[in-house]
Amino acid sequence: MKTFTLALAFLTAAPAFAGEAITVYRDPSCGCCSAWAEYMEQKGYDVTIVEERDVAARAIAAGVPERGLSCHHAEVGGYGIHGHIPAEIIDRLLAERPAISGLVLPGMPQNSPGMAPDKYGTLKVYSYAPTGVAVYSNE
Repeated sequence: MKTFTLALAFLTAAPAFAGEAITVYRDPSCGCCSAWAEYMEQKGYDVTIVEERDVAARAIAAGVPERGLSCHHAEVGGYGIHGHIPAEIIDRLLAERPAISGLVLPGMPQNSPGMAPDKYGTLKVYSYAPTGVAVYSNE
């Protein structure tokens, strides 16, 4: 019975990164950024929103390639998160801890969290680092 109870507790536990602090820098006039922040809260992240008129300048200073710019920039676990990246991809980033600066989902894809209630279809997410840009996820 003890093993069954432990297994049940494991299966119903919160996500691996529940409570992880994430700071979201967003333009105060952007509604989809607020929607993405709410989505991240629903996924268990501890979200702090910072109103930032020049999100692009903050992102570029953090190393985000200009061609990958989106409407908001976030920081979590020492990584930059730029754009409407799904929580499960951020969870994987935090579990794997690769030697990169962060992740970017260019533009504002209509099938991404914050633009839609949840991700649907395929999204191509890139990693960025001083050494360059590479595909991190294409799912």
